[in-house]
Amino acid sequence: MAVSKGSSGGEEMCPYRLVLEHVTSRWGVLVLIALEERSYRFSELRREVGRVSARNVSEKMLTQTLQTLERDGMVHRDAKPVIPPRVDYSLTDLGREAAEQVHTLATWTERRMAAVTQARSAYDETRAP
Repeated sequence: MAVSKGSSGGEEMCPYRLVLEHVTSRWGVLVLIALEERSYRFSELRREVGRVSARNVSEKMLTQTLQTLERDGMVHRDAKPVIPPRVDYSLTDLGREAAEQVHTLATWTERRMAAVTQARSAYDETRAP
């Protein structure tokens, strides 16, 4: 998820869709939910996102996700002028609002997974050769 400047594949994207894409991306969801709890340093956030997902997020992907969410006004990057450098990431008010919505959807998905699994099985049975 590179920092988007409003186009994807040469076509202009609806700005609402673009923000929705950023917020609901694979790593965007996990970053927002993690930062909803507290602020994190980069390496801490990377471990936390890896802990809750089936796969670890690469440094490159986490950096791109954070930059995109920062550009959209969801994440605040606080770089402290110390040695070694210290950078903390936290949610802005806008980011906190988005995180609450994403968290609600994630909770609903977890709660309704049995129904989704049942619907998938029924669908697959009707299409089996």
